[in-house]
Amino acid sequence: MEIRQLITFVKIVQMKSFSKAAADLGYSQSALTVQIRLLEQELNTRLFDRIGKQVALTGHGKQFLSYAHNILQEVNKAKLSLANEEKLVNPLHIGTLESLCFSKFPPILKYFQKNYPDVTILITTASPEELIEMMEKNYLDLIYILDDPHYSNNWNKVMETREEIVFVTSPDAPFASNRQLLVKDLLKEPFFLTEKNANYRRTLDQFLAAQNLILTPVLEVSNTEFIIQMLRQAHAISFLPYFAVRQSVEQGELRILDVADFHTYMYGQIFYHKDKWKTKEMEEFIRLAKT
Repeated sequence: MEIRQLITFVKIVQMKSFSKAAADLGYSQSALTVQIRLLEQELNTRLFDRIGKQVALTGHGKQFLSYAHNILQEVNKAKLSLANEEKLVNPLHIGTLESLCFSKFPPILKYFQKNYPDVTILITTASPEELIEMMEKNYLDLIYILDDPHYSNNWNKVMETREEIVFVTSPDAPFASNRQLLVKDLLKEPFFLTEKNANYRRTLDQFLAAQNLILTPVLEVSNTEFIIQMLRQAHAISFLPYFAVRQSVEQGELRILDVADFHTYMYGQIFYHKDKWKTKEMEEFIRLAKT
């Protein structure tokens, strides 16, 4: 049994296709098929059912997949342990949300720039669903998202922290100091919101629908930093993660509204694919994100 056979096996499972896996790994399809045939002969079992263009794991294939993941993970750990422990030079491609990028990333990036100037960091922002898909296709080293908890046997989750989502406005808004507000009382005010179907916006919309309430925002934009700037200049309301507005609240530029009937949380989560070799650069980013 060879490591390359395990890598090929896992890649076929990931891509759900022999031809796509062959293209991704740089093999001819016939060479890839031979690798799997030899692996099946050594294991004395069939790993895949191939009916037409459909590829599916057999029962033994599903059982072997967990072993393959564990073996590749241990091989990657061995490689890391033998690598230079001090110098970080490999590029790092991270997928995240705009709200996290503005609020959580600056101190991390500043630390990398100061301590590991040879590391090139590329950041891609998208929705949680898009980022997960990119991670599954190995376009990203790791993803840092804010959403409901996500789980998969294909991923390693290395962080999960609860983050409060709050209603926020400018401190001189006439309703800013009111206590025990109800969501329905806020709807007569202008709202600046993230785009429809964004994670915490979706949670708010679901609550409103359950109460037979309708909210039509005057501004919808994905850029949370722009929303925060607009809130400082207008008597409007938004619904944003507390970490995104904390600095503005502490500086007296914004105020959190006391809303009695709706409280919700999202979870900051960091994942990388189980087949991904966790580099020292990834480990350092994870360590800094947790602090």
